[in-house]
Amino acid sequence: MTYLITVSEMTTLENEANERGLGYDQMMRNAGSALADVIHERYGHTQSKNILGLIGSGNNGGDALIALSELIEKGWIVTAYLIKKRKKKDPLVLSIINNGGHIISVDEDGSFNDLQELIGSSDIILDGILGTGFKLPLREEIFAPLQVFFKFDSLPEIVAVDCPSGVDCDTGETAKETLHADLTVCMAAIKKGLLKFPAFEYAGEIVVVDIGLPKNLLEFKNIQASVVSQGMVQKMLPARPLDAHKGTFGACMIIGGSTNYCGAVLLSAASAYRVGAGLVRAAIPCAIYDAIAGQLPECTWIVLPHSAGSISGSASVVIRENLDRVTAQLIGPGLGQEKETQEFMKNLLHFEETPGKKTAIGFLGQLEKTENKEPLNQPTLVFDADALRLLSNIDDWHQMLKQRAVLTPHPGEMAALTGLTIDEVQNDREGVAKDYAAKWGHVVVLKGAVTIIASPDGETAFVPIATPALASAGTGDVLSGMITGLIGQGMTAFEAAVAGAWLHARAGVAAATKQGQTISITASDVIGEISVALKETTSTK
Repeated sequence: MTYLITVSEMTTLENEANERGLGYDQMMRNAGSALADVIHERYGHTQSKNILGLIGSGNNGGDALIALSELIEKGWIVTAYLIKKRKKKDPLVLSIINNGGHIISVDEDGSFNDLQELIGSSDIILDGILGTGFKLPLREEIFAPLQVFFKFDSLPEIVAVDCPSGVDCDTGETAKETLHADLTVCMAAIKKGLLKFPAFEYAGEIVVVDIGLPKNLLEFKNIQASVVSQGMVQKMLPARPLDAHKGTFGACMIIGGSTNYCGAVLLSAASAYRVGAGLVRAAIPCAIYDAIAGQLPECTWIVLPHSAGSISGSASVVIRENLDRVTAQLIGPGLGQEKETQEFMKNLLHFEETPGKKTAIGFLGQLEKTENKEPLNQPTLVFDADALRLLSNIDDWHQMLKQRAVLTPHPGEMAALTGLTIDEVQNDREGVAKDYAAKWGHVVVLKGAVTIIASPDGETAFVPIATPALASAGTGDVLSGMITGLIGQGMTAFEAAVAGAWLHARAGVAAATKQGQTISITASDVIGEISVALKETTSTK
């Protein structure tokens, strides 16, 4: 697991490790050595192997100096440029000198001519000036040399130690002089601020290295946030046995569609199939059946009564009659928000039987066993799009869902569900997602750049991907269909949400890579790359 932590949590981990016998100096040596390995593995093929280290006075500077010293032994030409003074007999500085590296102090380079020349002749810049404890504003002694970098039209590859210098690792606030890293090497865990904006735009690719912290530290048990990775999702995905049949991989029902939004159901249904669902049934208003039924031949159809092209309130009875063997149910794509559709949603959540028979409070599937009636099948529910706004109009809707469901709101829909403003949602994405997942008792997938998945038990997962390729209509329907398809195959609500969000983001990146741009990507393009995302994620190479 890749942990996502605050600066305070990292300090606690280091203090606990030190108390258990892993000293701070050894942690620094482990960090520097791991950093050197990453740099050499990534960039050791460069012809001149020329690296310039920007060195501060703190632990990040120490990590960088240790890495530079080891890189000298690997054949690199090393210069350490001391942005801030270090002790005259600092053993880390002396190690660079003794191994044949070069040391230049900012005090000896008043006009920054040496720095400018070094930037132009280096293959790699190692940013080890400021660490995780930094808080804005940036002092002149730091931003003055950093401004030299902005004189260049292009720069060498920049590797940041733990974080780019000038980033607040808790809030994500970033100084304007901060260098855009191509790679950030985080020690032991990713710091939360790096997955917030604007810091995320400065971090580049983020990798985590082991610094030797014991796995049984008590503080690890208190950390509930993680960063989704290929390996994490690979372990979650259901097996595909050779003797499987379509029933092995579940049956999904997708409820939605209206005359104004015909295509959304198709996008969700196709996406559920693309992640491996065995069977997908689409329950749609009769008014749009002729328009869309032939466009997805793999899908089966349930035709619902409608009012002016939108699903009518009485359609809940048809849904109830078709729940047999359904393992996951998505409600919302293209549903609309008409009065009749609101009634339909209320009927799903609160089903009144005829007089003299037992009343079912909650979703249809919660009907209790009576003398004349067996309990209905209870598929796991996913709510998306208009269904979320319809839920927001129903008092205590979350209490009517007795089984854990998945909600997939974008910030606007989250605002509607919570009564917060969009800005309030966006300014505390993790807090809002986590708090309301706990309050409602359901999994929340707060969509957007760096999607957050929150479980009612407090666990959160962050997808470390942001791309404008997914900023177009219909991509949300693709995501909800993918999550539904994974639940249908037997994954838990939280794991399906995590895996679905990861695969969806990777498919968006793949679509952009295939086309060489992010401007004209459509939801259908993203569906076409789900197979690429799955191949990439399941690869053992």
